[in-house]
Amino acid sequence: MAQESTGITEACEAFVRSICESRYYDAHEDFERLWYPRRFEENHEIKLWKGFINAAVSFELIKRGRYEASLRAWQTYLKYKPFLDHCVAPNKELYVKIVQTIEQERGRVCPSS
Repeated sequence: MAQESTGITEACEAFVRSICESRYYDAHEDFERLWYPRRFEENHEIKLWKGFINAAVSFELIKRGRYEASLRAWQTYLKYKPFLDHCVAPNKELYVKIVQTIEQERGRVCPSS
């Protein structure tokens, strides 16, 4: 379990760095590696990761000028964001930081929303 937690911590830190550097595709990949093998698990933490991935996708689509598709990905992020409230995980503080980073980035790249 400690090794898994370390991998999650590294993914979280890489995700935040990638978002802050506007490397949204990389941010998506940072969590995709963790989420994909566990995507069928009925787990709040795994669903939260899916939300983070969709936030990164939304930003990447804005970057590419695909605003309608971006909005769909953002709606998926919003669908999964409430799982943070129910998540019992050693990395919850990191997840809170990720949500804050995502919300700040959304305000920067899409100030009218």
